[in-house]
Amino acid sequence: MGSSQRNVHPYCDMMYTATMEISITQLRQNLFEVVNQAMEGKQVWVTYKGRRFRIAPEESPPSRLDRMTPLEVIAPGVDLDNSSMLEEMERAWEKDWSEL
Repeated sequence: MGSSQRNVHPYCDMMYTATMEISITQLRQNLFEVVNQAMEGKQVWVTYKGRRFRIAPEESPPSRLDRMTPLEVIAPGVDLDNSSMLEEMERAWEKDWSEL
């Protein structure tokens, strides 16, 4: 067995690495490393004046679709329930499709 390998049961290793508790001083000294570990899924707890705080990323970043701003396609004030407008639109669609 190489020197870089450990003989640890996978469950024990997971329990050991899944949670991390540090002092506020350790957080200040290793801020970027601690945040990276939280981003990788480790639970990071910081203790300060006897209180515990958890550092965790948001549940999931919003998708590109969620960040899109809706665009008004139909002019405001247009009555979409107007049957004559619907008939006119259908005639225009049928004309466009017949030309294909």
